Amino acid sequence: MSEVLLEVRNLVKHFEVGGGMFGKPAGLVRAVDGVSFSIRRGETLGLVGESGCGKTTTGRCVLQLERPTSGQIIFEGRDLTTLDPGEMRTVRRRLQVIFQDPYSSLNPRMTIGEIVGEPLAVHGIVRGAQARRDRVQQLLRHVGLLPQHAGRYPHQLSGGQRQRVGVARALAMEPSLIICDEPVSALDVSIQAQIINLLEDLQAEFGLTYLFIAHDLAVVRHISDRVAVMYLGKIAEMADRKTLYDEPLHPYTRALLSAVPIPDPELEMRRERVVLGGEVPSPLNPPPGCVFHPRCPIAVDRCRTVVPDLRELKPGHQAACLLA
Repeated sequence: MSEVLLEVRNLVKHFEVGGGMFGKPAGLVRAVDGVSFSIRRGETLGLVGESGCGKTTTGRCVLQLERPTSGQIIFEGRDLTTLDPGEMRTVRRRLQVIFQDPYSSLNPRMTIGEIVGEPLAVHGIVRGAQARRDRVQQLLRHVGLLPQHAGRYPHQLSGGQRQRVGVARALAMEPSLIICDEPVSALDVSIQAQIINLLEDLQAEFGLTYLFIAHDLAVVRHISDRVAVMYLGKIAEMADRKTLYDEPLHPYTRALLSAVPIPDPELEMRRERVVLGGEVPSPLNPPPGCVFHPRCPIAVDRCRTVVPDLRELKPGHQAACLLA
């Protein structure tokens, strides 16, 4: 087994909401509430769930773009939550991100060559203007762009090309872990497949490790080695992709998978549908006990009071359900 590159232990991130008496907070948004997982070097962990479940906040905490309320984030043997800004700067080379929106994540006043070359200069990875230009052209070729794209501005590129620039910018830092924050959700379906294939090729070539955040279960199944399903700030289930898709244990995972369309119309007609009632509770006031119990089709009285732990029910297969 390869070494553990990233380990997240009991991560908690709460946001204060203003509007209370005398300027005090009116409440806390429990965006991430006790999340734990690990990623081995060279592996891809898919993090999936509905909008607002805490996926992106988890990724931002790993990147230290958000400071966690509590918990540990161990990256290459160092707890990122204890590092000062100077120490964190040296770690950032090894920890990069591909943002969701290729339209807003690139500076419109900089050329593509300047965008990709800037981190090379800031971190002193490549010294000399000509050497940087050569390296930028090499990086653009790696992501399927032409050297002449270096002289263009973001508005002159398509959405798929802009996302390739985002990949090249992350790759420039020679990272060991890349957080992919819904990197294909803003793209056309045909372009999504190209970007996913590109990420897989780069992973094989450079030995990259991915935390792949998405809400599209089909995309996650294609690229991930293991999958973690989040619901309302907590991990509901985690397993390798084949096990999770073939034998889901948590009722929320079953409901998610039953909503994914199947190309075969006969199978689509025969398969069981799991329809969830109600709305996702507010993270300002999450329900007691299991956070999924208000919408769970198999919930019992115990689910309303007991908070289920994420426990291993089968080898390598964890679920947070009292009835699984």
